[in-house]
Amino acid sequence: MEPLHTVEGRAVPFGRKNVDTDLIIPARWLKTISRDGLGRGAFETVRADPGNVFDRPEFARAPILIAGDNFGCGSSREHAAWALLDMGVRAVIAPSFSDIFAGNAFKNGILTVVLPQPAVDRLLAVAETDPIAIDLEHQTVTTPFQDRFTFEIDPFRKRCLMEGLDEVSLTLARDAAIAAYERRLAAAQPWVARGTGIAA
Repeated sequence: MEPLHTVEGRAVPFGRKNVDTDLIIPARWLKTISRDGLGRGAFETVRADPGNVFDRPEFARAPILIAGDNFGCGSSREHAAWALLDMGVRAVIAPSFSDIFAGNAFKNGILTVVLPQPAVDRLLAVAETDPIAIDLEHQTVTTPFQDRFTFEIDPFRKRCLMEGLDEVSLTLARDAAIAAYERRLAAAQPWVARGTGIAA
């Protein structure tokens, strides 16, 4: 997972409330076994409307998405996070998120920033013409107009995002302790270790 410290650039001013995972990535795109190319299907029904915000050239590969309340509700499909990443999105700002979506986003290196509705409204207005910056270390969202909004984040999630640690990386960091445990187990209960390849 790529470490995330700051996210800066244009932000897609979507703002819609109660966006479910089926709107983020329709079910017909779930047949793939690869994450690559899912960005083409992201927000497909929204993109069917001429002049939609996602197809405006100034928001191509925008690293930030600004959404409305309850973003990512509905099914638990991880493809929603994959599709956002494939679009180039590294952070989503909204007043609230579905817990499952927020978890999937985190596990895939996407920062979810919860801000109150007035702050989101201000960022939606700024995003129409100017870039936005998110500083994960200092937990702030700023604009070129001196706006500064602070957000909360779980310390464990913050560390994982900043260090680029996914579940595999966290497990591998404990490799020595795991190996020591397996040696102790093989010595104390050889019948358990027999056939597993664990040597005493």
